[in-house]
Amino acid sequence: MSNQQHLMDQLQQVAQGLAATFAPFCEVVVHDLRDPEHAIVAIENNLSGRSVGDPATELGLARLADDAYPQVVANYPNRFADGRRAKSTSVGIKDEDGRYAAALCLNVDMTVFDGIGKVLEQFGRHDGAEAPGESLDPANAEGIRARIDAFAARHATTPRALRTEQRRTLVRQLKTQGFMEVRRSAETIADHLGVSRATVYADAK
Repeated sequence: MSNQQHLMDQLQQVAQGLAATFAPFCEVVVHDLRDPEHAIVAIENNLSGRSVGDPATELGLARLADDAYPQVVANYPNRFADGRRAKSTSVGIKDEDGRYAAALCLNVDMTVFDGIGKVLEQFGRHDGAEAPGESLDPANAEGIRARIDAFAARHATTPRALRTEQRRTLVRQLKTQGFMEVRRSAETIADHLGVSRATVYADAK
């Protein structure tokens, strides 16, 4: 068996492994570029309707015409014959003389992913323009943290680096604004300031 035939046999094994891994969304094709008129020697997960013995594609012919053509052309847009959108990757294989002898190509059917994307877009859409303002955070923890951050920013520091007197002023302001009446507010404040809840209650007095 020649080295090139051995290479083709090994590429077919690679194609079977890739196809099994990415089934049913990915077609994997092995091209023998030594015979461009009958280049396809293996096709796994056939999505394009081509057959063994079909000719090389334009990309295969481009490689035959130019040994300097890129060996890996990844994730380029493509279409199957019936119009389905595809994403393709082609890996050119050179022989010991540096000439292109084969190619391993992957063609991913993107229609199923397009459908999933539309479902997710629909699911994530907000239609609440007429809805009243509402929060699912009963402790309004985010609002408390935002006020703490803003207070610290005005003093050119971070919440956990506030001086004792600054922290006491902040906690009293939060109490005056009614945030200390919210469930678990002391815990939220303590966590964000890096102090104990007892310290927060003491500062609020």
